[in-house]
Amino acid sequence: MSSLSQRLHLGVQQKQILTPGLVQMVTVLQLNRLELKDMIRNEIAENPVLEEAADAVEELTPEEVQALLERERQAEPADQAILDSVGPTEALQAFDAPSDGDIAQDGASAEVALETGAAPVAPEEPPKSEPDPFDEIDFDSYWDNYLDPGFRSPASESVEKPSFETFLSSPVTLSDYLQSQLSVLILPDSARQAANSIIGNLEESGYLTTPLEEIAVAEGLTLDDVRAGLKAVQSLDPTGVGASSLRECLLLQLEARGSRDSVAWKIIHDHLKLLETRQLSQLAKVLGRPPEHIKIAVYVIRHLDPAPGLRHSTAGARQVEPDVYISKEGDDYLITLNDDEIPQLRLNGEYKRMIDREQEPNKDVRNYVKERYASALQLIKNIEQRKQTILRVCQSIIRRQTEFLEYGIDHLKTMRIKEVAEEIGVHPSTVSRAVANKYSHTPQGVFELRYFFSEAVQGPSGSATPLLIVKRRVKKMIEDENAAHPLTDEQITARLQSEGIQVTRRTVAKYREDMKIPSTHQRRIRA
Repeated sequence: MSSLSQRLHLGVQQKQILTPGLVQMVTVLQLNRLELKDMIRNEIAENPVLEEAADAVEELTPEEVQALLERERQAEPADQAILDSVGPTEALQAFDAPSDGDIAQDGASAEVALETGAAPVAPEEPPKSEPDPFDEIDFDSYWDNYLDPGFRSPASESVEKPSFETFLSSPVTLSDYLQSQLSVLILPDSARQAANSIIGNLEESGYLTTPLEEIAVAEGLTLDDVRAGLKAVQSLDPTGVGASSLRECLLLQLEARGSRDSVAWKIIHDHLKLLETRQLSQLAKVLGRPPEHIKIAVYVIRHLDPAPGLRHSTAGARQVEPDVYISKEGDDYLITLNDDEIPQLRLNGEYKRMIDREQEPNKDVRNYVKERYASALQLIKNIEQRKQTILRVCQSIIRRQTEFLEYGIDHLKTMRIKEVAEEIGVHPSTVSRAVANKYSHTPQGVFELRYFFSEAVQGPSGSATPLLIVKRRVKKMIEDENAAHPLTDEQITARLQSEGIQVTRRTVAKYREDMKIPSTHQRRIRA
């Protein structure tokens, strides 16, 4: 029986470790322009060594300030030439600005001199008296300001004014929109309480999936009170909110238009499945109506809103600002990074001098400054490396996608991240992060940088056709098909193969599903 014992073993092991600097470099690389701007703002607030170059004031030593003052006291060479030519007395008189009284007296002296033929005599200057400080106060202006109705004391002027952002409009949510309408309705307190609870349980689409029984138990109300609250909510705009299913939502909208028991109402109420499969001839036979009435009813149903709450629940338009501008000048394409409003960083000189001093009274402070200084240098380096990586990736994109930039999407070529990474000498993950969530402004419009990378499909004569182009061709075939006899996946596959694009039926079905195109059976319209 062997005994267990503790022993120490020494071994050499090699493994990759991500340093904090490398982690920051990877993080900075995958940020887009807006995210980078926010990140730099946060770093400036946290790191005292960093400051904006535009806001930084150049610090001067006392010796540099004294040299500037001495330079101001020295006359310019051009001024010295003028002084030498006119003499010191005339130069001083030339720079003395006469007053209005002096001008009048000089004019009179000149007239007397012209009549007598004698040279004009300069008038004697009156003796200057010391100004009275009391006369220098403008009491009239002071009392006018004091008695003016708009006068404000310094204390009142220093009151903090509201931010301009408080006057900006904010998007109205579905809940806010419904609550504003509910507040003007006359309802019993129990029904109003139930309506408020129902509004709080609505989904973004406007549907109510929470059972009424659960709402009654949670609010301590009766089921009749909850039903009264639901009726009040369903009477609000947009019509159809508070419905528990698509059928109920569409029926509420038709009833609000006074179309209860109409052909469209009957189709939704009793034959929604036939409508989903577009069996219009079967609907006409079941309802005993001519096909023209069925087509009109279907047209009305198509203009109903299946998700009425989304118009108030969806987020605003996504803000996209190009990170790169690709423009053409002559025969060459120019790449310009969009650095507008991105703070330009520099290091604070005072902290640099603190590190350079050998003797620092507080060792902890000096170590902290050294750590912050190294972090600031690493950030500036990573930002510059991000810029160079994006530029090199864009240069590779231009070399490979010149025809796309010249003629449009139909001339897009296949391009893989691995190929670009080998060309610029980096890892594929670096290229993937460099193009993530970044947009480029090109002569053909604004495109995401990742848009230029596409998988290859075997094309004509053994060439590679981009996956995006194949999907566009599939979509174009379906758009041009006969609605009564839509193309099957097999027929689309045969057409692509006749063009030299080697794909299978399963691949075509996958492309169609990716583009959210219904199947052949769902696209067929029976007359």
